[in-house]
Amino acid sequence: MDIQLLVNKFYEIFLKGESEEIRAFFSPGRINLIGEHTDYNGGHVFPCAITYGTYGIARKRNDQSIHLYSMNFSETGVIKFNLDDLDYKKDHGWANYPKGMIRYIQESGWTLSTGLDVLVYGNIPNGAGLSSSASLEMLIGVMVNEMFAFNIEQINLVKLGKKVENEFIGVNSGIMDQFAIGMGKKNNGIFLDTNTLHFEYAPINLTNHQIIIMNTNKRRELSDSKYNDRRSECELALSQLQKELSIQTLGDLSEEEFEQHKELIEDDVLRRRAKHAVYENQRTIKALHELKNRNIESFGQLMNASHQSLKEDYEVTGVELDTLVEAAWQQKGVLGARMTGAGFGGCAIAIVENDEIETFIQEVGKKYKEKIGYEATFYVASIGDGTKEITMEVGL
Repeated sequence: MDIQLLVNKFYEIFLKGESEEIRAFFSPGRINLIGEHTDYNGGHVFPCAITYGTYGIARKRNDQSIHLYSMNFSETGVIKFNLDDLDYKKDHGWANYPKGMIRYIQESGWTLSTGLDVLVYGNIPNGAGLSSSASLEMLIGVMVNEMFAFNIEQINLVKLGKKVENEFIGVNSGIMDQFAIGMGKKNNGIFLDTNTLHFEYAPINLTNHQIIIMNTNKRRELSDSKYNDRRSECELALSQLQKELSIQTLGDLSEEEFEQHKELIEDDVLRRRAKHAVYENQRTIKALHELKNRNIESFGQLMNASHQSLKEDYEVTGVELDTLVEAAWQQKGVLGARMTGAGFGGCAIAIVENDEIETFIQEVGKKYKEKIGYEATFYVASIGDGTKEITMEVGL
């Protein structure tokens, strides 16, 4: 991304002012390699940050006003609010994510001495399920932290980002998205225990393969989806297991323990939901082991099994994601493929041999359009660092 273009746009929108110290930041999107719908079930996840994400250009103002402009939503113009009025407002749309982040930073004891002018540009496909909202939350968190020298630890910004999502926006999601985005490391996945926040980096040595992101181009709005229903179903299944088992989460169970006690869950649908949470957690633990042993083929097989479970037991895939993944499985040079993110549309990922990528995109794209009626979009993804300030060498 040419930062100079963003700087030029910044001055076009906000004009040159007294404070000319402008700074630039980048916050990645994320994909989850394996471990889906396990984060709020006390299990493990295995995400990584990607090199698509959200850019921010900012400067301090001389008053208490926050002025926000998104190049992705240029039709809404500059959205303005004051530092003493940080309540959620539906008509502020996307700006509620930055607003919530600033509010919770201030409520945590750090006070912004001035307002900010902020320009935002994201190259994450909107609504694709690569976590553009968490990317924006962490962008604003790191931006405010750096510009006002608050020295807030990154992990605490991660927690505040989750709080924004849960309490300010009203989506009952886990911590994985903000964690992957805030704590990402180039060429590494993050094996994260969402119960304890204990994590370790795992090198992703693909060498002869690339990660391909396949976007269904079916928009999904998480707060309007069945996401919260699945969470409630898992909580109900857990409460039925707890009548006889001393467990805190579904992630506490092995496959064997689940099979021994699954009859405690009275309803077949709830039983399948819980089965996915338990088995997916164990697949994620196995995935770390396979990657450490550089066994990328076995890792790919675990990805395939993950998608199958998300389709049959958790029922969050849908015809678009299934069409992409099943077409990917049929292609030469594919180690594994699965949906990634919450489901109900959004994206799938595949690990594809370098020499087969062009054919893969052509063939999967063709099958998808034939069945669904519109195009899928494909991105070759690299694994990048977490949210950070980026240096600028630009003409002002």
